[in-house]
Amino acid sequence: MNVRIYQPTKTAMQSGRAKTHRWQLDCDIETPRRPEPLMGWTSSGDTLNQIRLTFETKEEAIAFAERKGWDYVVSNEPVRRVRPRNYPDNFRLDRPRF
Repeated sequence: MNVRIYQPTKTAMQSGRAKTHRWQLDCDIETPRRPEPLMGWTSSGDTLNQIRLTFETKEEAIAFAERKGWDYVVSNEPVRRVRPRNYPDNFRLDRPRF
């Protein structure tokens, strides 16, 4: 089984950085997805793709995957880019025009 270990980024609905410090382990889809004939929902025969485990550190997530015998891929930590913005810069005369 293949799993992916990553640190989630903040959602578009968040202004803060809550729930972005933990590491998550998600399972890859083993069986293909197919539409249900009655309702039209997309389903899968594998229930492990519904599980999302969270860990405090990357090492804990790696140790868990190795203990279970799973192949894992670790994604790098997302880079946080902060652009300095000041209110007086809106009125500068020498700012670049687009």
